[in-house]
Amino acid sequence: MTGIAAALAEDYVALRHGLGYHSPTQDRSLRAFARFLDRDSHEGPIPLELSLEWATSTDSADPCNPARRLTTVRGFLRQMSALDGATEVPASGLLGPTGGRKPPHVYSDREISDLLHAAASLSPARGLRPHCYVTLFGLIACTGLRISEALALSSADVDMVGGMLTIRAGKRGLQRLVPLHPSALIPLQDYATERSHRYGTPSDAEAFFRTDRSDQVCYSAANHTFIVLRRQLGWSAAGRTRIPRVHDLRHRMVGRRIQAWHAEGVDVDAKIAVLATYLGHVEVRDVYWYLSAVPELMGIVADRFEAFAESPLEGLS
Repeated sequence: MTGIAAALAEDYVALRHGLGYHSPTQDRSLRAFARFLDRDSHEGPIPLELSLEWATSTDSADPCNPARRLTTVRGFLRQMSALDGATEVPASGLLGPTGGRKPPHVYSDREISDLLHAAASLSPARGLRPHCYVTLFGLIACTGLRISEALALSSADVDMVGGMLTIRAGKRGLQRLVPLHPSALIPLQDYATERSHRYGTPSDAEAFFRTDRSDQVCYSAANHTFIVLRRQLGWSAAGRTRIPRVHDLRHRMVGRRIQAWHAEGVDVDAKIAVLATYLGHVEVRDVYWYLSAVPELMGIVADRFEAFAESPLEGLS
């Protein structure tokens, strides 16, 4: 039997989804909080003590984890407070910092080459799986798609004649068009030809990425495959900002694009909004984060600011 808190939490999760917010991690935390409340058959307004007890009852060694847990349920508590007028909403930062956003790993050209070479060696040696993962990882690296967006592509979403991707699984349910550079089309065409040769011409609704055993690659399978390749390549966090992740392939594209603009003397501020739209960012500030998260970009920005500071100001004597 579903408890009262669990039912209220599901209503809140449904509301978030309806507004375009989709975060499996946050959804799991909200449901865990509701189970905690229902475990003791709690009813009525939620006191601050209960929220703090749940947030701090974690086995994680990360000292910022309690703060993150409490931050995750603050929205739910605000809604409960609006409904019952007595639920206590914890103050922001009550348990300290949440740890902030960790800098991404920015892949080098050599690392990308090594990853794709390793993917080409996946088993079965003569199967479609190696073709699938080489194309998938290469596409993410050159377009900056989220892995979820790439895996959600249907055959109809990949226009190899017009060189355009239709993204239907974007953040908060937003759709967008992603134009492709001509150099990205050849690998896509080669993979599509190989897939059609083995399994026939797919219908428009069929997934673009598939393997020998599955007609659609799921996130867990793709991430597991990446982790296997990462171990095979011996990649660790040593000497890096963090251990490389499949999501960092997206970060590489953003970092390299901004680096190229700076090197070319382009007005980056004038281009940021375009890049944000291309990437499917809801807020432009999400792209500006890269300027502080990627050391190479910070170096370029520092050099340009130094040049600006040393230049004479017009109109001043």
